[in-house]
Amino acid sequence: MTSAHLFSTLQLREVTARNRIWVSPMCQYSVFAEDGVPTDWHLVHLGSRAVGGAGLVTFEATAVEARGRISPHDLGLWNDTQAEAFARITRFVAEHGAVPAIQLAHAGRKARVPGAIGPSGLAYSPDMPVPQVASADDLAGVVAAFRGATRRALAAGFQAVEIHAAHGYLLHEFLSPISNRRDDAYGGKFENRIRLVLEVARAVRGVWPERQPLLVRISATDWLNEGWDPVQSVELARQLVPLGVDLIDVSSGGLSPDQQVPQRPGYQVPFAAQIRREVGIATAAVGLITDARHAEGIVQRGEADAVFIARQSLRDPYWPLRAARELGQEMPVPFQYGRAW
Repeated sequence: MTSAHLFSTLQLREVTARNRIWVSPMCQYSVFAEDGVPTDWHLVHLGSRAVGGAGLVTFEATAVEARGRISPHDLGLWNDTQAEAFARITRFVAEHGAVPAIQLAHAGRKARVPGAIGPSGLAYSPDMPVPQVASADDLAGVVAAFRGATRRALAAGFQAVEIHAAHGYLLHEFLSPISNRRDDAYGGKFENRIRLVLEVARAVRGVWPERQPLLVRISATDWLNEGWDPVQSVELARQLVPLGVDLIDVSSGGLSPDQQVPQRPGYQVPFAAQIRREVGIATAAVGLITDARHAEGIVQRGEADAVFIARQSLRDPYWPLRAARELGQEMPVPFQYGRAW
């Protein structure tokens, strides 16, 4: 039997994922107490993906401070009560063979909660409020909030952390000249626009154990003229490497409703391949990857080291097990489900 690349292990630092099929962070908007605390829904939702055979399961975008939530119903990790509630979920995910990872995020101007901040006084869209322009104290607070959330993520049992610098949220807003019109040390030239992302990466790695991997999700392009683009993405990735970042999770878009995205299966894979090739850092590809042989080809050709699945995982929590069968691979199935496999 030929061994499929998709089902080989992947080691990042001292953490090993059992395969290269990873579950992408997907907001569930299911914190109805508006306190950022995960619920039974999150336990069942995320636990099902671990039982379904994924190598790594990423918990949805989790706000590092209350004003950084996309909505009042998002997860948060700005206090210890939240961290304690995460612990039972990470334990279940790990017990069933997947690496529990968390995406730490700040929604910036796309936050639909009071006190939204952004790099400039520019609303995301006409139906969104104009954010407060982030002050130097605000930015220092954001960095400190990422640091604090990282400490809590470790206490909660997460084995990997991803910094969300994509999809038009705060860190991406600073990267793009379309949303960042500042004229201080955080705006203007490329070196200034990437400053906040680098500060956050440095702060997170400073409290995250050396043995555990750090990921960063970026939008490789804004899909807009004069916006953030693949050339800048390559250079950002190059500067993240010496800060201890182990993998770039390569997505795109989200900065503006005016974007023109040519969506097709694997449409973002070339960006992951370019960063991997030109920087020499591990990458993960994401975006309309729904076919096992397509996913296998991405990894086999060295276009990315892993593939993130999102909507396909919502449609079928057991997609990794089905993909293994299609590719002729042996994969352990929970004994409780053995009679079906």
